[in-house]
Amino acid sequence: VQLQASGGGLVQAGGTMRLSCKASGDTFNIYTTGWFRQVPGKEREFVAAIGRGTGTITAVTFYADSVKGRSTVSTDGAENTVNLQMNGLKPGDTAVYYCAASSTHWGDLRRTKDYDYWGRGTQVTVSS
Repeated sequence: VQLQASGGGLVQAGGTMRLSCKASGDTFNIYTTGWFRQVPGKEREFVAAIGRGTGTITAVTFYADSVKGRSTVSTDGAENTVNLQMNGLKPGDTAVYYCAASSTHWGDLRRTKDYDYWGRGTQVTVSS
């Protein structure tokens, strides 16, 4: 599985960003896609995740408390893409954002070790 994150850039505080993570390869076995972020000198932290829905199971989303209520993670199954939209951006949201995929676990995965595949990060900078 290969993951390609895109959509980062410079955004003003209070604005909105939309990141996309496109998966390729053996995407059928991706159960959960997550978003993490990292700033220099700190550990990579969980932002949001979506557990894939199937014909009878609805996709389920999970959010870190720091972004809950102002973020939406969604999937475009036809495009094998997971999107993260975050509103009301704050300077504290400045980070490199990474998407990750798990082919072994489904659900509320908040640890980096729960994920099997990682994309290259995309920088998001929020100016005050």
